[in-house]
Amino acid sequence: MEVINHTAKKKDTNLLMVTHLLQLATVFTGFGGLIAPLIVWATKKDDIQGMDYHGKTIINFQISIILLALVSIPLIFALGLGILMLIVIGVVSVVLPIINALRATNGEDPLLWLTFEFLKY
Repeated sequence: MEVINHTAKKKDTNLLMVTHLLQLATVFTGFGGLIAPLIVWATKKDDIQGMDYHGKTIINFQISIILLALVSIPLIFALGLGILMLIVIGVVSVVLPIINALRATNGEDPLLWLTFEFLKY
C-alpha cells in the first residue's frame, strides 16, 4: 500500500521569484510592494518550500524601507542628508528585489541589506 504525504511542500522557485518581483509594484503604486507579496506569502507559506522564509524576508525589507524613508524626510533639512538617503533607498529598493528574485530562482537565500527583523525567521 502506498502512503501519500499530503503535508509535503512542493518546490516552486518561479513563485518565489515572482513574489520578490512583486516588490517592484512600489515604484508604481506606493504600498503595492508590501501588500502584494504579503498576500502571496500569507496564502502560500504552508504550501511552497521556502516561501515562509522568503516571504518574511520580503515583508521585513519592505517595512524597513518604509521606515527608513520616513526617517530620511526630517533629515532633508539637515544639510540635505535626507535627499542622499532617499536616493540610496530608492536604488536599493529597486535593485535588491531583482537580485533576490534571481537568487530565489537558483535556490539561494535572499540578501538582507537594509533589513530589520520584525518577523522572526
